[in-house]
Amino acid sequence: MELEHLKGVAEGLLFASGDEGITVGELSNVLDVSLDTVRQIIDELQTDYKKQNRGLMILNANGMLSLATKPEHNDYFKKWVIQPKPNRMSQAALETLAIIAYQQPITRAEIDEIRGVRSERPLQTLISRMLIEECGRKETIGRPTLFQTTKEFLTFFGLSTLDELPELESALEPETDTEDVDLFFDRFQDE
Repeated sequence: MELEHLKGVAEGLLFASGDEGITVGELSNVLDVSLDTVRQIIDELQTDYKKQNRGLMILNANGMLSLATKPEHNDYFKKWVIQPKPNRMSQAALETLAIIAYQQPITRAEIDEIRGVRSERPLQTLISRMLIEECGRKETIGRPTLFQTTKEFLTFFGLSTLDELPELESALEPETDTEDVDLFFDRFQDE
């Protein structure tokens, strides 16, 4: 394989290895090249990263190679970290949060059934934002985890108790123009 191609693959592997890093031996096995070739690739990548217009460098900590940002750019990273982040949530996370708020305690399977799609990622987002938490196990086959909202949820939405949540009657029973639905089904059957 061409050395430039291997450099690109090695760079990707360094990135994918994250904080754990990857050893020269692991790179050698994955790239199917000798240890000397891997060392040459790493040396060339380090030379590339030493250029002033590059923002990364390769760290070697106890034989584990990983990508890291350059220390001379720390002021920019500090500025970025302390900048306020928008509190936007995806539509899926908002739907999941509403379901949990009104149906708690509730299992992931029950949430999935209501939404009609899997809810693993929205649940992870809500847990990481401390808006929901696990609150036990349901006494049924498999003992699935139950979820409920947190005190942070109440604070975030300016509520004292869950009783202050708005009523859902109008949202649960939307006004539907049955004539439009019938026309749609008629067209569907004609096709």
